[in-house]
Amino acid sequence: MEAMSVSVGFIGEAGGREVQDAAALKGVKVMVIDDSNTIRRSAEIFLLQAGCTVILADDGFDALAKITDHQPDLIFVDIMMPRLDGYQTCALIKKNAKFHQTPVVMLSSKDGLFDRARGRMVGSDQYLTKPFTKDSLLKAVATHVKAAAPHSN
Repeated sequence: MEAMSVSVGFIGEAGGREVQDAAALKGVKVMVIDDSNTIRRSAEIFLLQAGCTVILADDGFDALAKITDHQPDLIFVDIMMPRLDGYQTCALIKKNAKFHQTPVVMLSSKDGLFDRARGRMVGSDQYLTKPFTKDSLLKAVATHVKAAAPHSN
């Protein structure tokens, strides 16, 4: 099932916008929740290159244990995970008054209308299909950071 995600770290280099995005994303705290080590590491590399602070979690329970300590500005969560799936994890995050406003972006290898709708129903702010590119990942961060902090530079 993970064979498709292996290529994720090696696709998508943004052009001249990279430097501009990196400055805008410096210091943004991003949590990546995925049971695939390849996806977590790829996202971590992309985000660190952009100047983000990265918190990794390998499932929903791990994420819920770390979220209060780290208080991320944005959360990426895989849908298909053991124990606590992405929908359940997102719903729990959004039900918490302290993190209700924190943007949650669902990650999935499935790109169906039903999956997107279900993500919206549990409160997700965006849906990103895997394998994602560096550009699409950073664009999602930039979009939600700007929306959450309109007073920033």
